[in-house]
Amino acid sequence: MQGHLIFVYGTLMKGFGNHGFLTGSDFLGDFETQEKYQLSADGIPFVSRQRELSTIKGELYAVDDGTLFQLDALEGHPNWYKRELINVISEDGFIVQAWIYFNEKNVGRKIINDGDYRYHIRAHRFAVN
Repeated sequence: MQGHLIFVYGTLMKGFGNHGFLTGSDFLGDFETQEKYQLSADGIPFVSRQRELSTIKGELYAVDDGTLFQLDALEGHPNWYKRELINVISEDGFIVQAWIYFNEKNVGRKIINDGDYRYHIRAHRFAVN
């Protein structure tokens, strides 16, 4: 397994445009944050500590140093998104510490109350068609 655990909740997940950045990384499963945060989106998603609204659903990956460096560049860490360690929990209750990207600069976007970006996108696509 590679050296860094990263929790992704938006466009880095399977089926989304930035998932290619995780090619060659180890997918460890579906996880969610242990603590509650605010997930909002306006095209791209943002997790913020502004409100303790819901746990955030996403995927956990083990990545190498080079991939983490590329992800930091993609996310504009530490100026746009800020990478921080949090606890995430698997569907069977296993808790690990992983990196997540927070963004406190884009509060006020459309709030996703259930913390599930994938479900939000699917529901929006269905509603539009």
